[in-house]
Amino acid sequence: QVQLVESGGGLVQAGGSLRLSCTASGRTFSTYSMGWFRQTPGKERDVVAYISRSGAYTHYVDSVKGRFTISRDNAKNTVYLQMNSVKSEDTAVYYCAASSKFFGSRSEHDYESWGQGTQVTVSS
Repeated sequence: QVQLVESGGGLVQAGGSLRLSCTASGRTFSTYSMGWFRQTPGKERDVVAYISRSGAYTHYVDSVKGRFTISRDNAKNTVYLQMNSVKSEDTAVYYCAASSKFFGSRSEHDYESWGQGTQVTVSS
C-alpha cells in the first residue's frame, strides 16, 4: 500500500481559491489512480474528482465541473486539487485516496489507501 498525506486545507471566502495537495510515499505512485473525496458531518463520503495513473484521464462530479481541477505530478508523488470559485457547499473534510484501477473510480470501495483528511471551510 501507499501512505498518503493531504495538505492545503483551511478557511477561504466564497468565490476564492484553494489548492489541496496529497503526497504519497511507499509503493510507486504512478501505479495508482488517485481520487479526491469529501465528507460532511452525518453524510457519506462522496467522490469529487479522480485521475488516471498517467494523468491523461480525469473525471469530475457535476457540482464541481468548471471550478475544480485535479492534476498529478508523478515525479513528485503528488496529486492536487485546485479549487476555484468555491461555494459554502464545498465546506467538508477532503480526502485523497489511491486505487489500483487504471482510470480511477467514483466508488470509495475501489480505493485501497486513504489520507487522514484536510478540512476546507468556505465562509460566505
